[in-house]
Amino acid sequence: MNIDPRGPYMAATGEVDLFDLLRAIWRRRAFVALVGAVFAIFGVAIAYLTPSEYEASTTLRPVEINQLDALNRSKIYSLPPAEALRRVGARLDSYSARLEYFRSRPELVEAFRNEGQSFEQAFQDFNNTALSVVQSDPKKANLLSDFIGLKMRYGQDINGAAVLNDFVDYAMERERVQLSKDMQIILANRLAEVDAKLNSALTEYRAGNEGRIARLEEDDAIKRAQLGDELKALRVQLKLQREARLTELDEAIAIARSLGLKKPSTPSQMADENSGNGNIIRTEVNGRPVPLYFMGTEVLEAERTALRKRASDDFIEPRIGQIRKELVLLSNNRSVEAIKARANDQAFLEGVEALRIERERLKSIDTQLQGLQLVSIDQRAVAAAKPLKPRKALIVMAATIAGLLLGVVAALVRTAFKKHLRRLQVVEVRGGVAPVLPENLSRQVNVVSPEVQVKVARE
Repeated sequence: MNIDPRGPYMAATGEVDLFDLLRAIWRRRAFVALVGAVFAIFGVAIAYLTPSEYEASTTLRPVEINQLDALNRSKIYSLPPAEALRRVGARLDSYSARLEYFRSRPELVEAFRNEGQSFEQAFQDFNNTALSVVQSDPKKANLLSDFIGLKMRYGQDINGAAVLNDFVDYAMERERVQLSKDMQIILANRLAEVDAKLNSALTEYRAGNEGRIARLEEDDAIKRAQLGDELKALRVQLKLQREARLTELDEAIAIARSLGLKKPSTPSQMADENSGNGNIIRTEVNGRPVPLYFMGTEVLEAERTALRKRASDDFIEPRIGQIRKELVLLSNNRSVEAIKARANDQAFLEGVEALRIERERLKSIDTQLQGLQLVSIDQRAVAAAKPLKPRKALIVMAATIAGLLLGVVAALVRTAFKKHLRRLQVVEVRGGVAPVLPENLSRQVNVVSPEVQVKVARE
């Protein structure tokens, strides 16, 4: 049996006959139109039954550099505008920040929570499907092109623009609060460092004062000891001098007694007494001192008695009076008393003026950062005028086109099936019936058997 394998719409050259296809489609045009209309109706139903979904967006850009000037001039924290924008963007994209915001808004929780959903599931819908962050190309990042965008998709029963603006304000406020806490910690550390330096200087000053006091007291003690030694030596010296004087007086008294001198006399006077009366005036010139015994026993004994009764010889030596004066002055060291009497040692510290100025400057820094603007909101979110989804016209058009295509395919399949049935002819053969396979539209297929030959002609 010889069968032409080409299909029913194949030309003699083996190509598809487009005109036959078009004629087949045209004959079934009502069917195709009906399928397309049915799909269009389904598309309209889907378009109008699908819940509307809207989208709101906002754009943040770096703030002007003068807005952060006060913060940067504090010299404890440096925050360029691009870094401030990055921090706010990180806060907007933070899972924990979104969770805290979502938890703090019960009405938002109710809007996103479907029946039977838990809080965590509602938040996942809000976090994964509603919010998305858009960033600029980091390769082109500068103050002109750098931005951060935040988009939110929401349903008809949610004021998405208000929620988005509220979330941006919340994130900016949270970042400002975090920045304030960071500054407070840094400021406390700086103040602790300055106070530590001041305390170190105060400790060093007090240690120096203790050493100074110890040196002053030691010097006074040494000087008092030296003056005491000098006073003792002078007294011993005066005592020895008094004893020597007594010995000298005893000797002179013995000589005067032996000469019979009771009253003071001189060598010349003694000579006159021995030579008798005469009117002779003698003048004695002698460079040597008159011996002591010429003072006579009365004077010498009187002096000896006085020396023996003397209790102290201090009045004889003027230096003793000076020593006593110095000892009285050394009994109280006014420098030591003044140092010990200081009520505020910090007032006497030297070389810490810069630390005190720095401490006062740090204490005057405002760490609350009220009114600090970290980013510039280039475009606040506004309510969308048209829904983002569904796009009704596109859905209806796509459904209609799909229906028409399906109708065309169904029409071609139906036509081919009918032609296939018409080409199946039953040939009576001896002993039974043999089916003849379809032949090409432009050729004849001869089925030859030893007994029967059937000729099938193409319609």
